[in-house]
Amino acid sequence: MRDVLYLEEIEQAEALLKPQRVEVLRLLAEPKSCTEVAAVLDQTPQRVHYHVKRLVEAGLVTQVSERKVRGVHEGLYQAAARAYWLSPGLVGRLGLRRARDELSLGYLVDLAEQVQADIAALDRDRPELPSLGVSGDIRVRPEQRREFFAELQSTLQDLFRRYGGAEGDAFRLAVACYPKETTDE
Repeated sequence: MRDVLYLEEIEQAEALLKPQRVEVLRLLAEPKSCTEVAAVLDQTPQRVHYHVKRLVEAGLVTQVSERKVRGVHEGLYQAAARAYWLSPGLVGRLGLRRARDELSLGYLVDLAEQVQADIAALDRDRPELPSLGVSGDIRVRPEQRREFFAELQSTLQDLFRRYGGAEGDAFRLAVACYPKETTDE
């Protein structure tokens, strides 16, 4: 089972975006038969098989084995991934592309789409996949915002200069800084 399956075909999205199929997918995190899934969902095995068949056709579920039950061959199915990401390309860009600078929300949206596509394309079968994720909250007073952004940009540009050569393993570094929704604590 893959960590992520990146869906770029509208047929895959159509197969996935039905509430009952999402429930079937959740139950297929571990291999199960249509009969086992049907019992949990209080459905008939035939109805569940219909949904499983559509999910298999879309590449979202795979048949992992088969067993003989009371003289009948019964398939065991498992979800193809732990998570399913819908490509923004399924809808396409709406409206005209505007000039975007690094301080605009539109730039962050484009960056998030690129990071999502890059992660989905990684070969997860490699024994070691070096990566790093860091997230945290900071507080910057409005009067310090410009200074903070300048310092952050300078620090990153220094890293790009020091490690931007042609030798070694290639990594993409993406940093996003955006306002956090605050709640009363």
